[in-house]
Amino acid sequence: MQLQILVALYAAVLGLIVGSYLNVVIYRLPLGISTVTPRSRCPACGAAIRPWDNVPVVSWLLLGGRCRACRAKISWRYPAVEAFTSLLFVASFLRFGWSAATPAAALFCCLMVALAMIDFDHMILPDRITLPGIAVGLALQPWLPWGGLRQAVIGAVLGAAILLAVWGGWYLIRKEEGMGLGDVKMLALMGAFLGWKGVLVALFFGTLTGAVAGVALMRWGTLDMRSKLPFGTFLALGGLIALFFGQPLADYYAGLL
Repeated sequence: MQLQILVALYAAVLGLIVGSYLNVVIYRLPLGISTVTPRSRCPACGAAIRPWDNVPVVSWLLLGGRCRACRAKISWRYPAVEAFTSLLFVASFLRFGWSAATPAAALFCCLMVALAMIDFDHMILPDRITLPGIAVGLALQPWLPWGGLRQAVIGAVLGAAILLAVWGGWYLIRKEEGMGLGDVKMLALMGAFLGWKGVLVALFFGTLTGAVAGVALMRWGTLDMRSKLPFGTFLALGGLIALFFGQPLADYYAGLL
């Protein structure tokens, strides 16, 4: 029990560190800037952030959410991403335990967080994340306890095919793109990691949460019927639900049938 607590704490700290790097990826990758160099800087004054001011979550709290040099506000989203990533790392360990599935699940969570936030900010899902993600998901299958390579290939193909059919149908009917092809690749990535059952669960919850959010925003007057939502953000939420709860949900509904 004590060892499990220690490993969970280690996962939490590691998640904070990785979450800090994900903030860099989310900000820099869409702009075509290296995620390694230069050092992180204040977006307001350009001052380099010192190492002791770059401790995940803690530094933001100690500085009151402001830059030490110019006192400009630093978005709460940075510590939120770090804390959420930490929570996902701990959840991965608690859900999958002492198995190869745990680091694979943590990696999948990182991909979902990065894609969700980039799509929210820029309405894009970069190929530099989705395409390598598909390859990595397939390559990891021999060491994962669910599905296997065959299920993963089916999941990747099915995920891409479903959204590609929706994309093509909408274009034929409306003569415009209802979604980007990045969503197609993102769902294929989910299938490569989670198999075809995971794809169906992720798509269901992604569509459900996206529809609820869309209706709510239209109700508040923020959107109209022609407005676009970052569907990848909702797909990412569906993917996380599928990762942690997909197998029990799929088994439950299969039992009903």
